[in-house]
Amino acid sequence: MAEKHGSLTINSENIFPIIKKWMYSDQDIFFRELVSNGSDAITKLRQLALMGDYTQPDDIEYKIEVKVSSKNKTIRFIDNGLGMTADEVDKYINQIAFSGAKEFLDKFKDKGGADQIIGHFGLGFYSAFMVADRVTIDTKSWEKDSAPVLWSCDGGTDFMMTDGSRTETGTTITLFLNDESVKYANYYTAEEILHKYCEFMPNPIYLTDEDLGQQTEDIPEEEITEKDTVIKKFTKPAVTEEKKKDDGTTETVEKEPEKKMATIVKRPVMLNDTHPLWTKSPSTCTKEEYISFYQKVFSDYREPLFWIHLNMDYPFTLKGILYFPKLNPHIDKLEGTIKLYNNQVFVADNIKEVIPEYLMLLKGVIDCPDLPLNVSRSALQNDGFVQKVSGYITKKVAEKLTGMFKTQRDDYNKYWNDINPFIKYGVMRDEKFYDRMKDALIFRNLDGKYLTLKECIDENKEKHPNTIYYYTDEKEQSQYINMFKNSGIDAVCLDQSIDSPYISFLESKNKDLHFMRLDAQVSEAFRDSSVKEEDLKADTDSLTKIFRDALKNDKLNVKVEKLTDPSVSALIALDEQDHRMQEMMKMYAAYGESMPFTGKEQETLVLNAGNDLVQHILKAPDSEDTPVLCRQLYDLARLSHGTLEPDEMTEFIRRSNDILRRLAK
Repeated sequence: MAEKHGSLTINSENIFPIIKKWMYSDQDIFFRELVSNGSDAITKLRQLALMGDYTQPDDIEYKIEVKVSSKNKTIRFIDNGLGMTADEVDKYINQIAFSGAKEFLDKFKDKGGADQIIGHFGLGFYSAFMVADRVTIDTKSWEKDSAPVLWSCDGGTDFMMTDGSRTETGTTITLFLNDESVKYANYYTAEEILHKYCEFMPNPIYLTDEDLGQQTEDIPEEEITEKDTVIKKFTKPAVTEEKKKDDGTTETVEKEPEKKMATIVKRPVMLNDTHPLWTKSPSTCTKEEYISFYQKVFSDYREPLFWIHLNMDYPFTLKGILYFPKLNPHIDKLEGTIKLYNNQVFVADNIKEVIPEYLMLLKGVIDCPDLPLNVSRSALQNDGFVQKVSGYITKKVAEKLTGMFKTQRDDYNKYWNDINPFIKYGVMRDEKFYDRMKDALIFRNLDGKYLTLKECIDENKEKHPNTIYYYTDEKEQSQYINMFKNSGIDAVCLDQSIDSPYISFLESKNKDLHFMRLDAQVSEAFRDSSVKEEDLKADTDSLTKIFRDALKNDKLNVKVEKLTDPSVSALIALDEQDHRMQEMMKMYAAYGESMPFTGKEQETLVLNAGNDLVQHILKAPDSEDTPVLCRQLYDLARLSHGTLEPDEMTEFIRRSNDILRRLAK
């Protein structure tokens, strides 16, 4: 063909600044765009061959090669797909975004919001100009007798097109990198990026460092294939060793026999898995394969608890695997990773339009070719279809969990401690998810038994109707837990930061239901029923004054009760709503946020009138030991309720030592 010069057919001369500034959020994404273009070209050529329109060579090995050279500051993307004719280059390359360039430029040349552009403009190739001063295309079409074409552009609106040098069907795109982007020509940088975006593309990808020249490897001669380039053949000598015999003499023993070997040009190693697990039928996948895939993709040495294999073909195509990881909610960050793919091409992590926020606590992959992606493939249009996909995913998750609850209750109970954070978050965020899951919400009681909400209420309706007692810390609240056990009163474990809003949510959904922390008040079961409140009024007045004076706190709330257990001297009771507010504040703090608290904590010191120490203080209010005993009892009550501040703990230990020293005299 005659050499052709011209200007790219566009309606603005600032197309490249727009591409560089707005089209892509991550500069390294040009790897994905160019490799996926090559993969698409191969897939289309394969389809032509299947339809009988193209006769492919018998020994064809479809592949994409990425060749980097830091020395030359170049990256080459080579595929043996269907290639392009001169007319196709003119149509698809020279007419930038021919299907809608004017609309694109008019809408976005003065804005920064290109993430909402529909992804059919054909601009992926131009991501190369984010990192390259010059780009060339050397291509040859699959069509019979087509001539190779060479296209070149330096990032302006002018291009050059002439005869190319390629002899085989396919395309070579060469990027001549600018000085700021030479880092992408480093082999290990390129490998990392290709793994990120292209690890599961459907056609083989190979990476080569051209600066290393020809590399070789030695293999047994019988392993040579027709595709290997043999440099030389040689014999590897036998390996022997001296071995001592029973009679004390030695003999030479052959450890490895002589072997015929060959030195060949090093075989390229395929970077990607062209048939990832989610593309296979669930019935053909083994437990070992699911676990291996999870550990590889998410770099998690632990095994997942269980998983859901999604496989839908109608009314839309969606495949994927969602894993329920083993979490320690007190240590691990409650955030998973769900990778979104489009025809095995990585799009992004945790796209909230497709994956509901609460499901992002899981780990997994989802591949949906029908998603309406934007031009950068990293965000979605607002589309009703997306909501259908999201709804399908949540429905399948709920079906898996409720099915396990009904048919594998022991397993469900066993997994509950790990999976409940996301379930609790989900039911609060999604009304449909709550409707599906409400009968499968369970609680672990003091005996380690798992009960549904209905079972919790029914089993305790005689002792505390419509009230469920709970504890948040087994160690700190051990005194209260023991009192409940001794009195035959049940309580459930709610020890996570999400539990405070969760129980408020359940109360809003269940009329007359109340959750009460076991240290929020003194249960009737702990009181001596023979003693009336008015009988203790005088003691209450006296002990209130004594403790306020000793603790130098004239606003201290003091209440005197006659408890059935005389060994208990004092308890701290905190209003239930204050408990919840404290937990909410902790949850906000865990996420680096602050929450204003304008209320007043209603902490009450409950003293046991049946305890000897309390009686001693009551009978000897003027004793020099009384202030010390008051402070000690108060701190002991607070320790059974929670922890002391560092300076308070230091003082408590010092005071305890003083008391022990007096007793030892």
